Amino acid sequence: MPEVLSAPLVVEFPFTRSLGPVQSAFLTGLRERTVLGVRTSDGRTLVPPVEYDPATAEELRDLVEVAATGTVTTWAWNPSPRRGQPLERPFAWVLVRLDGADTALLHALDAPGPDAVRTGMRVRVRWAPERAGAITDIACFEPYESESAGEPSPHTGEFNAPVTGIVAPARLDYTYSPGRAQAGYIEALADHRTVGERCPVCRKVYVPPRGACPTCGVATDERVEVGPAGTVTTYCIVNIKAKNLDIEVPYVYAHIALDGADLALHGRIGGIPYDQVRMGLRVEPVWTEGGRHPDHYRPTGEPDADYDTYKELI
Repeated sequence: MPEVLSAPLVVEFPFTRSLGPVQSAFLTGLRERTVLGVRTSDGRTLVPPVEYDPATAEELRDLVEVAATGTVTTWAWNPSPRRGQPLERPFAWVLVRLDGADTALLHALDAPGPDAVRTGMRVRVRWAPERAGAITDIACFEPYESESAGEPSPHTGEFNAPVTGIVAPARLDYTYSPGRAQAGYIEALADHRTVGERCPVCRKVYVPPRGACPTCGVATDERVEVGPAGTVTTYCIVNIKAKNLDIEVPYVYAHIALDGADLALHGRIGGIPYDQVRMGLRVEPVWTEGGRHPDHYRPTGEPDADYDTYKELI
């Protein structure tokens, strides 16, 4: 039986957003060890605060301060914390309704084990030693036996040096297994060849192969070698340097229809000034020593392809 290919992959990007007056006050308040909510016109207090009433869509600006103590409304035990989670040891995810609030806040509860957690237990905020105006200023919750605090008190939401924006990192770690069709494609690339699969009904050749024709919905298993040369069908000029990518900007990223293929694939264009790349440009792959895919494509020196030969692949 052939080896099943798999590889660990990570997709991540920093999401930068500005804050309106409500979220700015909430996060700045956490920096100052103050938990703020927002009051609706019918008297409910929402924590975390939102800018619009989820029930009526009414704009909300009436900030109030709630207690740093509360009650667990529901929970789930996390035996194996992941990278970037609040605690490195096992903990409970909890929804906590802070005293004075009518909604619950999701965060971590530091507890010795699941037997120590229950719905209805009393907890309090454990503040992070260093705070910068983020939800992580609450390091976690911890068990705390106390009576419920009183009603929330009005708050102006005004602080010195308010937080006006945040950067929220988004990350997905997963293991990818390409399956039969793409495994064959990857194995052929190791020999500096590009293969696709032909649909038995419409006869189109798909590169990279998908194992099935997206148009006819039937399985594909006839392998077809395509290229190596191809035609630029369309392209974009990249002006922003990507993290961990050692390519100077600007550069061109293009859709390239390899000869014999009925689907264009992506590739970087090199060996030519970025402002000379054009639709119809004939290109060929450039491989680096030990590379498992073309490093980039360069002009072949052939005349440009006629538009009618690739217009269906744009």
